[in-house]
Amino acid sequence: MLPIVIAIDGTSASGKSTNAKLISKSLGFTYVDTGAMYRTLAWFCITQKIDVNDPKKVAAACAKWKTTLECVEAQTRLLVNGYYPAKEIRSAETSAAVAHVAAVPKVRDWMKKLQRSCTKFGNLVMEGRDIGSVVFPDTDFKFYLDATLDERKRRRSAEGVEEDLAGRDQRDSQRATAPLMIPLGAIVINNSGLTAEETSQQIVAHIKQRLSQSTAGSA
Repeated sequence: MLPIVIAIDGTSASGKSTNAKLISKSLGFTYVDTGAMYRTLAWFCITQKIDVNDPKKVAAACAKWKTTLECVEAQTRLLVNGYYPAKEIRSAETSAAVAHVAAVPKVRDWMKKLQRSCTKFGNLVMEGRDIGSVVFPDTDFKFYLDATLDERKRRRSAEGVEEDLAGRDQRDSQRATAPLMIPLGAIVINNSGLTAEETSQQIVAHIKQRLSQSTAGSA
C-alpha cells in the first residue's frame, strides 16, 4: 500500500507549519516542512558567500552540497555535512534570502525529488507552497490555507519577526517555476478567525471522512 500524503499549501503566516504539526501528531504521520529545506539552502549559500541573486551559482551550490535526509521523532530534517541548522534557518537574513533561492528552477527540481523521497518514512503531512500542485499533484488530500494580510502580519509580529508578506506573496505567485497557487481539487480554508486547533480539527475531520469513504468503497 502506497503511503498517504496530506498536502498543506498556503501563503506565508497562514498557519501551515503549526497546523501540519498538529495534524501529523493527530494522525501519527511524519511531518515534512519543505520551507525548511529551502531555508537550509539559503543558509548554506549565505555561509558560503554565494550570491542568492545569481541563479546559476545557487543552482550549482544545490547540485554540489552534501546533504542527508533523516527522520527524528516523526519529523524530517535536511542535514548539511551532518549538521541540522535549526536556529540559523529562522534568522532574518535567511528569511530575506529564501524567496530568491526558491525561485531558481533547478533548485525546485532538486527539491521536488528530495521531497518525494520522504515517502520512505511512511505516511506524510507535507507543508509548503507547491505540494498539491507540483510535488504530489495526485494525492487525494489537498488543503490550501490563507488568512487576511493584516492577520498574517499580526502572527509574524507575535513571533518577533518582521517580514514583507505582501512582497513575498507577489514573488511566490509570480515566479515562473512552481508558482504559489491553489492546487486543483484543494479544500481552501481561510483561518483568519480560527485558532490553530480549530483549523487542524477541521482538516483532520475532512481527512478521516475521505479515508472512511475510501475504506468503504474498497470493501
